[in-house]
Amino acid sequence: MQYPDLIQPDGEAAAVEAHAVEVSEGASRTLWGDAFKRLRKNKLAIIAVVWIVFVALVAITADLWAPQLLGSPTAADTTAMATSSLLPPSLEHPFGTDVTGRDILVRVIYGARISLTVGLVATAISTVIGLVMGAIAAYYGGIFDTIIMRLADIFLAFPYVLFVLCLIAALGQSITNVFIAIGILGWPSIARVFRSAILSVKENDYVDAARAMGASDVRIIVRHIFPNSVASIVVYATMNIGSAILSEAAISFLGMGVQPPNPSWGIMIQDGQAYLMNAPWLMIMPGLAILSTVLAFTLLGDGLRDALDVKMKDA
Repeated sequence: MQYPDLIQPDGEAAAVEAHAVEVSEGASRTLWGDAFKRLRKNKLAIIAVVWIVFVALVAITADLWAPQLLGSPTAADTTAMATSSLLPPSLEHPFGTDVTGRDILVRVIYGARISLTVGLVATAISTVIGLVMGAIAAYYGGIFDTIIMRLADIFLAFPYVLFVLCLIAALGQSITNVFIAIGILGWPSIARVFRSAILSVKENDYVDAARAMGASDVRIIVRHIFPNSVASIVVYATMNIGSAILSEAAISFLGMGVQPPNPSWGIMIQDGQAYLMNAPWLMIMPGLAILSTVLAFTLLGDGLRDALDVKMKDA
């Protein structure tokens, strides 16, 4: 037996099916999936990602081609120093050469290794410390919150670069100690950001439900609070990479970071300041490298902030 009144026209059936698919897709979307879609629409953020990936790939693969094409980044060519010293940018040396005849481009490329490594490792150290301290302060409150936040105030009260220099002087001059110094001194800001994020979500119903079911404090923080608070940390940590790169350049410029003849953008600027008038490319090229890389991480952080903002979901 047929029921004509229950039979839908093909057009209406297709519309119902399309609506069902749309609802299914909407239910399966997540915060990160929505954020990725919004991030792809941000042209500046995409340009920043492309530039960061390009710089990273060039730095990682430099051993395979850079010394063969451009020469050693550390060893001076004493045999050709008289003819290759302080050459301006050209097709043979796109960034020019320094006073010892070394190609500036190859030194900028190898300097990117140090800068990116410092940025990533130091930010990882400060993020881990900041997450732990911020979580303890926000979740337990009371005396824990007071002690941790006052300790953060003490760290923030000191001039940052001076504090880093003092710590490196105490630990010794090495690239490892640069990682440690910048990483240790960068935790207070991240702890404050994470503490604020946790305070905004820890009283939600799902946290109370997990606590009522007997979940441990660690499980509540890791499984329920952290996933709903991590968005702000991702944004802040991305921007903090650029700050760490600037800090390493400043420390190396002052002579307490990477030591010559190892290439570092800060050291290259320090070496070039004596030749600013007759060979400005010695400072301009590493300066542009710092500017473009730090700007890329800043633009990426801005893009992530907009993409992870749930208020812009329908934008």
